[in-house]
Parts: sequence; structure tokens; C-alpha cells
Amino acid sequence: METLGVSAALVDGDLLPGDVRLDGDRVAEVGLPPAPGGRIAAPGLVDLQVNGFAGVDLMAADVEEMRELARVLPRHGVTAFLPTLITAAAADTDRALDRLSTAFATYDGPPDPLAAHCLGVHLEGPYLSSRRLGTHPPEHRRDPDPAELAAWRLRGDVVAVTLAPELPGALDLVKSLAADGVLVSLGHSDATAHEAVLGFEAGARTVTHLFNAMSPLHHREPGLPGAALARPDIVIQLVLDGHHLAPEVVRIAWAAARGRVVLVTDATAAAGRPDGRYELAGVDLDVTDGAVRNVDGTLAGSALTLPAAIANAVALGIDVVDALRAVTSAPAALIGRDDIGVLRPGSRADVVVLADDLTLEQTYVAGEAVL
Repeated sequence: METLGVSAALVDGDLLPGDVRLDGDRVAEVGLPPAPGGRIAAPGLVDLQVNGFAGVDLMAADVEEMRELARVLPRHGVTAFLPTLITAAAADTDRALDRLSTAFATYDGPPDPLAAHCLGVHLEGPYLSSRRLGTHPPEHRRDPDPAELAAWRLRGDVVAVTLAPELPGALDLVKSLAADGVLVSLGHSDATAHEAVLGFEAGARTVTHLFNAMSPLHHREPGLPGAALARPDIVIQLVLDGHHLAPEVVRIAWAAARGRVVLVTDATAAAGRPDGRYELAGVDLDVTDGAVRNVDGTLAGSALTLPAAIANAVALGIDVVDALRAVTSAPAALIGRDDIGVLRPGSRADVVVLADDLTLEQTYVAGEAVL
């Protein structure tokens, strides 16, 4: 058994005073006499938007590079993640899906016990608005194609899809995907508020990187952001890297949607690496002062880590418990998983330990220390 030496722990979504004890790959006890120092234990972090990390771009990576990315993520607190593929040529998406399936579903040997758990695949595109592409290559954008998407779902475990609801055939596709249990997120969209509501009523349950690459919020036409913030059943996803959103916008969004916020990184190969030159699905990226941009100066994902996102949220006045829920239980619930993002007696011992200043001190994957 190992006692973590913390003074409090996020247990079932609430901060419980006391220490935590692990027994093998399970959480054995919580609420033990607290250790001094103000350290906090929380469930392993869950990131639902990872395009790449530590020099690896998932669209171009080979199988071993994908596995290496999964091994690196726990060093940054992430114990479960959703690989994300952006808009690309169909053949490139085919190849990436095949490699992801090989990397995480059909190991030649047992899965790496110290790697982050792959939750499936998130397809962010190609069914996006030509007016709100961000850094997605315009030559590969297209209107919804149910047959194409069905073929991709046969190739890989596609559990989430981002699309623009205003496109021809989009609402029927949302209904079909939602009926099959796929998480549909609205994003890269020029939808009016009405068109967004139609998407939500068809079965979309969340919004990809709120405010970025979508119709703006106006006081007479609230667009996709206003429609999402106004609905208590819609989860909003935010990128808190100090570049995607102004502090005031973060506070407004959190106040409007408290309890239904998920923090994601939208990480690229630049995450966990110094400033420099990188790639995202063939798009050249420049990282300066932590901001990831393409050659046109458009934001193109991030170099963010989830521990940094937690600290950024708290620095903006967000309650630490709310911030921790947004990277643990909230993303787990959104993806329909009750076996991750939780810390309680009997749960798998995927745990992070944060210092009193919220910096990451240790990650445990199935009870094994990674840092």
C-alpha cells in the first residue's frame, strides 16, 4: 500500500479533507488523517481534444509514435485522452485511423501499463463551414457524407465528431450519430442561434472550443456561442491557454455555464515542447510565446497542458473544485465513461497529486508512479 501524503482529495466531485491510500491498481481509502502541506489528490486528468503532443502529430504519426505520445501524457497529468484528427484528405484520415486502431486496440503484446488510456477517436471535421475553418485545410473541407463517415467508423473507434449543423444533411447525420451513441459536438460553424438549436435538438450535446472558429455572439444574433450558453443541457468546451479567450470571456462563460464546462487542450505536437516550428496534419505551425499559429497568423491548436489550464482557470477566479471537475468527472461524463475521472475507494488508481500552487507533482497510472 502507498499513502499519497495529501491534505485533501477530489472524491466524487467534492473536495474531501484527508489523505488517500492506494493498494495496487485500486484506491483503497480516502479521508485518512490529512498530511501537512496543502497538496491535493484528484482523479487522473481527461483530455478530449489531443491532436498531438511532445513532437508527435497524430495525423502523420506511425504506430510507435502514437504509443509514445500515450506514454508521455501521464507525465503531464493526463491518464485518459481522445485522439483528435482534423480535416484532411480522405486517404490521410484512413491511414491515421488504421494506425490508431493498431496502436491502441490491437497491440502485438499487452498495453503499456504506464500509458494514458485511449478513449477512441474524435473526428474534428471535415464537415465544417468554409467560413469558420480556422487552420483546417480548405481544400479538404466538404459537406456531410454519411457513407464516408460510416466507412471511417468501421476503420476506427470514432466516439466523437465535430461538425457544422447548418450544412446540407448535417441534422440528419447528427440524429443518426446520436442514436448510435456517438458524441456530436458543434464547431467550426457559422450557424445562427436557430440553426445551432436545431443541431442541439437533433442530438448534439456539446460545443468544440467555444467562441473559436464559430459565429460570434451578438446581442441581436447570439450565434452558436449564445445558443450553447443559454441551454442548461449543453456542455461547453474551453481552451484556457491565455490566447484563445480573453479573461473576461472566460469568466462570463463560466458564470453562464457553471457545472457544464469541460477544459480541453486542443494540443498539437508543440505541447510539452519549447517554442519553435511544428506541423498539424501537414499545416506548418509557428509557436511563439506559447501561441500556436499557422503561416497566416491564425491560431492553430495550442501548446497547452491540462495542469496549466487548471492553474489558468484558478488564476481567473474560478473555484479550484470547479476547475478540477472540468478536467476529470465532466469530460468523463460527456464521453459516457464512469470508469475514468473518478477517485473513490475501489476505483482504478489513476490519480494526480497537485502541490498547493496546483503544479503537478505526481501521476499514478493504475497505482504505478509515473513522475
